[in-house]
Amino acid sequence: MNAFEDPLVYAILLVPMASAALLALLPDDRATGRLNALASFVTFLAASSLFFVRPEPGSFLIVDDVNVVFIVLNTFVAFTTSVFSASYIAHELETGRLTPAYLRFYHAMYQTLMFAMNLALLANNMGLMWVAIELATLTTVLMVGLYRTPAALEAAWKYFILGSVGIALALFGTILVYLSARAVVGEGLDAMAWNVLVKNAPAFDPHLLSLAFVFLLLGYGTKVGLVPLHAWLPDAHAEGPTPISAVLSGLLLNVALFAVLRFKMVMSANAATLAPGPLMVGMGLASVLFAAFMLHRQYDIKRMFAYSSIEHMGIITFAFGMGGPLANFAGLLHMTYHSLTKSAIFFSVGHIAQIKGTQRMASIRGLTVSHPVLGWGLVLGVMSIVGLPPMGIFMSEFLVITSSFARQPALAVALGVGLLIALGALLLRLNGLAFGDPEGGDAPSHASYVPMYAHLGLVLAAGVFLPPAMVAWFRYVAGLLG
Repeated sequence: MNAFEDPLVYAILLVPMASAALLALLPDDRATGRLNALASFVTFLAASSLFFVRPEPGSFLIVDDVNVVFIVLNTFVAFTTSVFSASYIAHELETGRLTPAYLRFYHAMYQTLMFAMNLALLANNMGLMWVAIELATLTTVLMVGLYRTPAALEAAWKYFILGSVGIALALFGTILVYLSARAVVGEGLDAMAWNVLVKNAPAFDPHLLSLAFVFLLLGYGTKVGLVPLHAWLPDAHAEGPTPISAVLSGLLLNVALFAVLRFKMVMSANAATLAPGPLMVGMGLASVLFAAFMLHRQYDIKRMFAYSSIEHMGIITFAFGMGGPLANFAGLLHMTYHSLTKSAIFFSVGHIAQIKGTQRMASIRGLTVSHPVLGWGLVLGVMSIVGLPPMGIFMSEFLVITSSFARQPALAVALGVGLLIALGALLLRLNGLAFGDPEGGDAPSHASYVPMYAHLGLVLAAGVFLPPAMVAWFRYVAGLLG
């Protein structure tokens, strides 16, 4: 069955689209959160079924071994975030930070964002993928500025301007790839389809491909938050609603990196092109080192974990840049663990900001004493994100460093130093946040703790035992990435 005709693929796209329209019109504010979560759950079920049903590629949509991992992870985190979001945003309504109209707008934009990201992952057309990522960017710009404060509007405009520059560079790179493909496969949709591009890439003009990848890495690298294209990310995290911080770190950054990996697969199929690996390794390592030092200078809890996201996207980009079966395997693992862990951390940070009435870390102390469930959840999240055993990130970081040390020892040492600097910064901040005498406000918060502990439980379980079927699957996908 053609992917464009498959009902499962339709569901992954049409459920969010229809839900967004319904949520925008729904008069009952109390029902919007539940409908948002229900729509996200149905989308996740449809995505999970792609493990067992694999439709044939169409002209516009494709389901292959590479994007299934991303789609299932994307829809799962979207579902758990929607569960957290329902009560979190309802609390914002109760406290007067949002009006009922903004509440409906938020949930409608949430499903629009899910539609855009799913479309980017499923697209078998590099132009359609570009449009989907641009739609996701514009949607998140609107959501970052949701509170309409001067700081939120400034963060939204900064994201819009830098994101527009990035997407313009990515468009130019996309055009160059099309020009190189047109000379071989002819004009039309075939010159933009991923399955056709990878198959015919050895015959493409290597000079055009090499130039295109530079623009593509810079363009989509802006969306990934790689240094020096990262300036929008800390502000967007700090000023937007906390569930959107979880979606940005856990999902949207992955979607942008997925676009880079699609083009990297085309580059890797042509031996005469510029090697994409060194460019990715360089930007990834720069991101890790820069973010590690910046973590020591943060006073806002959400900005601190935003820089942690820059660090970890740098690790993932570094791993995929090194390439090879082991490094790609480690990159896939780290991407999965980071999405689960960082979204869980932002769930806890959302609770903290509502309970304490502030995001400044100097006003937050002794969470394990005043709010044990929340405080120990934050402790587990930070233990995971810094790579302490037995959490799963320890294993993925260990694999990244060991696979790199065998080929580029100096780069592996530099990466290890960056990880240690970041570890020191986060553990130092955690000591004050979680332990000692409680300080700060104590307003009620009714958001659910279940999504946070579900994510952390999965990361812990994966660190202790990774099912052989999952290992085999990730190894196979790692081989496809070149």
